[in-house]
Amino acid sequence: MSLQQRIDAPGPKKILACDGGGILGLMSVEILARLEAELRARSGRPGLVLADYFDFACGTSTGAIIAACVSAGMSMDAVRQFYVDSGAQMFDEASLLKRLRYAYNDEPLAAKLRTELNRALGCGEAEPPVTLGDGRLRTVLMMVMRNHNTDSPWFVWNNPRAHYNQRVRPDGTPRLDCNLDLPLWQLVRASTAAPTFFPPEVITFAEGTPREYRFIFVDGGVTTYNNPAFMAFQMATASPYRLGWQTGPRELLIVSVGTGNAPKLRPDIKARQMHLLHAATSVPGALMNAAAAGWDMACRLLGECRFGAPIDREFGAMQAVPGAANFTGPKLFSYVRYDADVSAAGLAALDLADIDPDSVQVMDSVEHIEAIQRVGRAYAQRHVTLDHLASFV
Repeated sequence: MSLQQRIDAPGPKKILACDGGGILGLMSVEILARLEAELRARSGRPGLVLADYFDFACGTSTGAIIAACVSAGMSMDAVRQFYVDSGAQMFDEASLLKRLRYAYNDEPLAAKLRTELNRALGCGEAEPPVTLGDGRLRTVLMMVMRNHNTDSPWFVWNNPRAHYNQRVRPDGTPRLDCNLDLPLWQLVRASTAAPTFFPPEVITFAEGTPREYRFIFVDGGVTTYNNPAFMAFQMATASPYRLGWQTGPRELLIVSVGTGNAPKLRPDIKARQMHLLHAATSVPGALMNAAAAGWDMACRLLGECRFGAPIDREFGAMQAVPGAANFTGPKLFSYVRYDADVSAAGLAALDLADIDPDSVQVMDSVEHIEAIQRVGRAYAQRHVTLDHLASFV
């Protein structure tokens, strides 16, 4: 089945949305591995992969890596191996001189992305890198990044009907800068280019033509879409995006997967300590966390939440209860949110009190890969069940 056929096929649609978080994406991988195993057991298909189940995969930063791998048809065992084998490469320290601008070297990750995505889609290493419009991608795929030149978030995807994926302009002239021609690895790399961690990614449009131009991209996590779940819903249903899927809690499912959360408590901080350096190091993370929680709340409000931990003491979990309304409007989709609490209390609740919370809260914590995996596996074993996907299995 071609991507266009899958988009237009009748029946319910299923969206996977993956948060950003660097090497903490391994938590998401372990959660999704459990989901894949459950789907295999239920269907009796030992070779099933998540691309067989989800129609649309999207992600920000490390979530873009996972989404691209899912769309390419990789099993979660293969994605896990990619993270375990490449963790140190992802965060290879830059030279001392370059560390004045960024901490890590981008080349090892870029090379690994090129190799693995080509391999997943049946291409040899010597072949040209696969593009966003490659017909072997099995799902709709969307990645969030930030265009530094235009000061705007960019949601780049492979929907063949999308405005910037057309090869002919409305006036009939050929479009030389169709997004579908861009190298897939480079778009994933752009979504992961976290400022201060990695250098930005420069992408060339209309390459080799008189209209050639370039944009500088950085990590989508520095937009308000580190959690891309609600944006995926918007793109799947709003007419400007030209996908046009039906809404309704039996027509559309969104499974949103985080990379662990914990409040940054500072009970003893004094007002005089909140100087410029403090703001520079704490405000970006605070804004990202608030935005991620905000989109989670929006999804639980407009969607029929089947599972998710409480967001705060007032809003709670907003889980749907049969026969009881928690919103004055109609529910537009079904929603599941998997995200481990990696505070000391959250780890203790998972019987992981031996893990230092600080070791599983930092995006470049490559020396603690095993601990990150343990958290993902323990959370998945405790919480992931196909009961949350009832009517979509």
